[in-house]
Parts: sequence; structure tokens; C-alpha cells
Amino acid sequence: MSDFDYDLFVIGGGSGGVRAARVAASETGAKVALAEADRYGGTCVIRGCVPKKLMVFASEYNHVPDMARAYGWEMTAGDFNWQGFRRQLNAELDRLEGVYRSLLKNAGVETFDARASLRDAHTVTLSTGETVTAKHILVAAGGHPVRPEMDNAQLAIVSDDIFHLEELPKSILIIGGGYIACEFACILNGLGVEVTQYYRGAQILRGFDEEARGLIAESMREQGIDLHTGTNIVEMRRATKEDIARGDDAPSPAATMGASARQADGLAGDDASGDSGGPVWVKATNGRTRVFDTVMFATGRRPNTDDMGLAEIGVGLGRNGQIEVNEYSQTAVPSVYAIGDVTDRVNLTPVAIREGMAFVETVFKGNATPVDHSLIPSAVFTQPEFGTVGLTEEAAREQQEIEVYCTSFRPMQSAFAGKPDRVLMKLVVSKADRTVLGCHIVAPGAGEMIQLAGVAVKMGATKEDFDRTVAVHPTMSEEIVTMRNPMRTA
Repeated sequence: MSDFDYDLFVIGGGSGGVRAARVAASETGAKVALAEADRYGGTCVIRGCVPKKLMVFASEYNHVPDMARAYGWEMTAGDFNWQGFRRQLNAELDRLEGVYRSLLKNAGVETFDARASLRDAHTVTLSTGETVTAKHILVAAGGHPVRPEMDNAQLAIVSDDIFHLEELPKSILIIGGGYIACEFACILNGLGVEVTQYYRGAQILRGFDEEARGLIAESMREQGIDLHTGTNIVEMRRATKEDIARGDDAPSPAATMGASARQADGLAGDDASGDSGGPVWVKATNGRTRVFDTVMFATGRRPNTDDMGLAEIGVGLGRNGQIEVNEYSQTAVPSVYAIGDVTDRVNLTPVAIREGMAFVETVFKGNATPVDHSLIPSAVFTQPEFGTVGLTEEAAREQQEIEVYCTSFRPMQSAFAGKPDRVLMKLVVSKADRTVLGCHIVAPGAGEMIQLAGVAVKMGATKEDFDRTVAVHPTMSEEIVTMRNPMRTA
């Protein structure tokens, strides 16, 4: 009989934790328990990938009537029904949470709706007052968006709050230039919100391919997003009646109307409380002041490791609060492991799932399996989408001599409709052995395309392997296998 209550105790009911728990239980017969303080499904299912992608779909229908008319259909656009969409969205999230709970139950995993912390290397304390022991503990608690340290930061929302808005604002300022900021800028713009975006860096989407970043920024501006790079905010406060009436620095009509529509008696005076709601006055580093219905910070995330007792028992934590692990996701405390966003390695849902599976292989199946974080395909759901795998041109040329095959063009569908939209197809190739080091696609459906391209790149395909593949015509993606001459070498 085991000296512990459980063979495995998982902290966190997101995609990685749930996968590890149910596979360990169902495939190895381990006695497993899991604790989740919030909703099952975690960031991805409840307040991340899934609801965001459904909002992406909703926002894209805004452009359907114009495109349809170009193709001969008589169609007019109506107003977007945020309340109706939210009801449907919440129902879908409820359904998915039920699926996650059922998966755990059917696998024989015992669940606790409680917050968990560690008392020692084998003991977990729950917020319900219970204490349990486990031979192995897996921390998969995820992360959360953070606000910068500045006065009145609480007046702004973060990405988690988007899905709970009772109504869409008329205007919004999004602060940040990463994929979350850019995705929500495109989503809200498509839903009819006047979007302004400030990013302190020289170009959005830092860390991604430079050429792709430039095309996405250009496309966002063409769609009406007021994107300002090299710009940050230095001050924010609740807008007063005088701010709204004065229209500081001539805010746009939509911003003024949206703010005025929700102007209330509680706005009188500069010391209006952040709890009262209402428009926000913002001053930027360029000296410009504006009033916005809503301000959103998309400036970073932090692992959920506070007050868990991790450091106290010897688990190493990094500067951002991330749990430090080795290649097998094991911490400095041998019985404690960690996967997913809480380790701040590659913060993507499929990666957390892979890490969970590798953990089960290593600990419960006796097959030591290090986590492979190389050549991970990913997508940014801007409009147009951005799919990427492998090295950027900039990173590759620092490592070796390369050839760059690239084309940008107006795709058939939008060109016929007289739209200015452009797409980008790009391969970064090793000059020495002709291996495709990176593939970058900016185009509608790029996320779908990059999944398949990712298989080839992961297998080590060469440029000649791409060339030998017959094109599917007429498609945008055929350009990936028809580029014969490099645009440049480096």
C-alpha cells in the first residue's frame, strides 16, 4: 500500500494539467487528483485561445458584404449584436468546461474545486482546509495578464476582461505590441470599435520575422487601426466632464460620442473613483492627450506562482516568477514538476499538452522523454493571419549564410474585388545544406497553412524538397513551392 494519498497530484485544470492527469490515470493506473481554483479548461479554453478565435470569426463577417457585392451578391451589413454573441460564447465555454470535467471523471481522476499550495515536497494544502499527500506533484497553474506599475493602472482592463464586457466600447486604446495586443486590435476593429494602439517599440510583434511584421502593421493601418509605434502612455486618470467637453487634443468623434454617451454625474471632478466606470483620459509620451471609452493593457503576463509555497520548499523561481525546470520539467525538488505557462518556456497550449505527455512518459511509463521545444509552428490571428515556424531571417543570418525566397502579392480573391490586401510567402534557407530553416506566411488562413508546412520543416526538408512538390493551383499557398530564385542572400 502506498505511503501517499495519491501517486500524482496536479495543480491546475488547464489543457496541460488535465491531459497529464487523465493520461496518467487512464493509461498507467495511477491514483490521480487535480485541483483547480477557477474554471476547468484554463486560459486557453475559458479566457484565451478558444473565445478569442470565436471573436476572430465574428469580426471577419464585417467584411463579407463588401466582398460579396464585388462578386455579384446584393448584400448589406447589419449591426453586430454583442449581447447575442456573448450568450452563444458563454454557452460554448460552459459546454467545453463540462467536457474537461467529464474527461477527468471518466479517467478516474478525483477533482477538487479549490486553490492548492505546497506545504512540503509531498504535501498539498487546499483552500477548503484539506491536506493531501502525493508521491509526485505537477504544477500546471498557468499565468495571468498583468498591468504595469503606474498610477491608476486599475482603470484599464486586461485581455481576460474582454470576454466579460457588458457592452462594446465605442473607442478603445490598446497598449502593447505583442500578439495579444495585435489580435485584439484587429478583432475589435472588425466588430466596429474605433481602435487606437500604442506600442513603445519600433515595430509590433517583436521577435517575429521583420518583413512579416511590417506587412501586418501596414495592413492593420489600412483597415483603420490607429497604430502608433515608439509610443507609450505616461499618465492616465478617470476623464472629467471638462475633459470630455474640451475634447483634449481633438479626440476623434467616435471617442467623444462614446464617452459622452456614458457620462454620468459621478464623473465630476478629477478624483473620480476607478470603481465608477466611464471614459479614461490618457497622456502619451508624444505629449498627445486623448479620452477613450476603454483602455486595455496587453503588456505582459506572469506565471501563477504567488503564495503557493514553492520557494519555501526549495523550488527555484525566475525573475518573472516562473518555475525553473530541467529538460524533463523537473524542479529542484525531485518530486515536484511543472509544465505550461507557469514555467514561461514556450507559452502555447499545444506545448503545455506536449510537456504534460512527456511528463507522464518520464515519470509513470519509465521512458525518459525530454521536452522538444524546437521548430514549433505557431499562428498570430491578426487580420491577415500570420503563420510561422523556424528561424526568422534576422536570427538565421546571425548563425549562418542563408538564401531568402520571398514573394508578396495581391491574392486572387481580393484582387478581383479591388481590395488592396497583400499576402507574404517566405522561406529562409541554409546556403550550406539547403535545409529550410524558417517558413513565414502572412495571409488569410495562414494558421492552417503553417501547420502543414511545419511538418516539412520539422522533418528537415530542403528547398529542393519544396521545389519537387507539385503546386496546387490556383491557391495562395502554391507560391511556397514555386519560388525558384532567392530574393537575397545574407
